[in-house]
Amino acid sequence: MNEDHKTALEAAAFRRLVEHLRERKDVQNIDMMNLAGFCRNCLSRWYMEAAQESGLEMSKEDAREIIYGMPYDEWKKAHQSEASNEQLQAFKGSHIHD
Repeated sequence: MNEDHKTALEAAAFRRLVEHLRERKDVQNIDMMNLAGFCRNCLSRWYMEAAQESGLEMSKEDAREIIYGMPYDEWKKAHQSEASNEQLQAFKGSHIHD
């Protein structure tokens, strides 16, 4: 497999991941963090950092809108629930905070 094919496949897998996360609005970011160590916000930060490393200007809000499919504040209001004490305790115990 040449580099162009590899890049195309990686891009397709990324698009599929973003599509899946947009469809699964029921999955809370804190649950993703507790189970997988990353969430939609991490993914948007990685996207923004990759853009900046490539010389493109991108804000945190722009990157989040790409991942969430809408402005983050709208997504939060419509789909994010308040974290339970159990979720918060699991997060504190399992994740190294940046």
